[in-house]
Amino acid sequence: RIICFTLHFIQQRALSGADAINALRPFYFAVHPDFFGQYPREREVNENSLKRLNGYLENLQKPGAQSVQPTKLTFYVRETKESSDMQQDLLPSGFRSVSFTLHTKDVLSTVMDVLKSCSLPVEHMKGLKASTKTAKTSPGAGMPFYRPIKWDKTYYSFTGFRDPEQEIQQAKRVEPTLSLWLRNNEPEATKKHSISLPRRDELKRLKKELCQKFDLADIRWQRSWGVTHRCCQLQSLSRLSQQNPEALINLQGHTIVFTDQSGMNASGHVMLGTMDVHHQWTKLFERLPSYRSLQQQTEWLKERISLLLGGAQVIHVERLGPVQPIAEHYSTLNTFHKTLMPRCLRLHPRSLQGLTITLDNNRYTPSLHEMGHFIIPTRCDPPKLQAFLQSHAHEARQRMHRTNQLQAEEEAAVKACLQSLSLRSLSKEPSVTSSQMILCCKRLLEQRSPLMQGLHICISHFYSVMQDGDLCIPWDWKKKMESDVF
Repeated sequence: RIICFTLHFIQQRALSGADAINALRPFYFAVHPDFFGQYPREREVNENSLKRLNGYLENLQKPGAQSVQPTKLTFYVRETKESSDMQQDLLPSGFRSVSFTLHTKDVLSTVMDVLKSCSLPVEHMKGLKASTKTAKTSPGAGMPFYRPIKWDKTYYSFTGFRDPEQEIQQAKRVEPTLSLWLRNNEPEATKKHSISLPRRDELKRLKKELCQKFDLADIRWQRSWGVTHRCCQLQSLSRLSQQNPEALINLQGHTIVFTDQSGMNASGHVMLGTMDVHHQWTKLFERLPSYRSLQQQTEWLKERISLLLGGAQVIHVERLGPVQPIAEHYSTLNTFHKTLMPRCLRLHPRSLQGLTITLDNNRYTPSLHEMGHFIIPTRCDPPKLQAFLQSHAHEARQRMHRTNQLQAEEEAAVKACLQSLSLRSLSKEPSVTSSQMILCCKRLLEQRSPLMQGLHICISHFYSVMQDGDLCIPWDWKKKMESDVF
């Protein structure tokens, strides 16, 4: 009898978290942010959507979970062997954009929905589906029986109570308008912002004090840490400066970036790892002269490469990928320079003047970024590279010109919003393009919601109230007059 009960229990168990992760391997391989280093917008969208998907799966696995709020997800899907037949849907970036809404009630259905929505194979799910069907049809020996009461629609009309099924259906279709969301969340944001004001003042004071005392160019943060977290980091650096002021002398003229690792990045900024202790920071400061020497060598290599590439400049854009240490950047430049040297390119010395390139160790073919810079494999065939640069130079200049125009228009739109709407600040996530930001700002000026006055607004892809009272709103927020259907 015990054996029979155990068998029934095993058959009836839901798909576990480990099973779900294993089943979603093709999906993770196609959308994981680590594969989108050169595409910040796509990387950011995938990161946010993965967080929401993981939260959805976690809620489904909670004991007693009966219904989970429908969740809309958007992913940029890489071309893989499993999805090689989807070439017709590829964007210029080489990815497919997939959007879908999850309103499944169990982990297995969710996994199937995700895979099918992304046009990924589901053959490996057949065994899991079969076992789940067996579990559903098998009587639960000793298992509790549950069936919710389902009232007739007239019951809700007569009593005035809310129909839960109707609310679920509405949640599937309706996205809140900006005005409604602000009315519901502005009080919370205002309260959090008021609480954070002393910390914000302390942050400004510490930053100004440290910059003036050690002649720093700037202090920045790689991640979107909260005000309290940033204050703690500056307080730690301030204590070190009081205990050992000589250690910080070498920082003069540098920009400090608080990040995940200590060292110097490709831009020459001093990185302070937030998990490191004062001793490690002090050792880094002592090594700064040698880092500066390495930085000078990288600049020399860039000049040599520019001469070989008709005046095109090698750049490293921090926001287009993960942090790159200066030593790794130098190694990449050196490898690329050695690749070019044996076979000199026949380019006019100034034919590519004004154009820019970034080097990518993980690429095999050159490409042109939507912002106008070339993305070149570190190890490439020089003749093919020359042909690509020459044939795409005109398009690169046009894209760069368009990018500059959009950036100028974006700055003007942000300035207009700050002044007209009386905002404390207006920023955006890296995944929001200039075109999207411009459109959003124009619509905000038309809406002119008084509930936004005095708040910090961040344009994103979703609604959220941050821990310090900052408001995140999607760039394509809805008005009352617009359709409520996804």
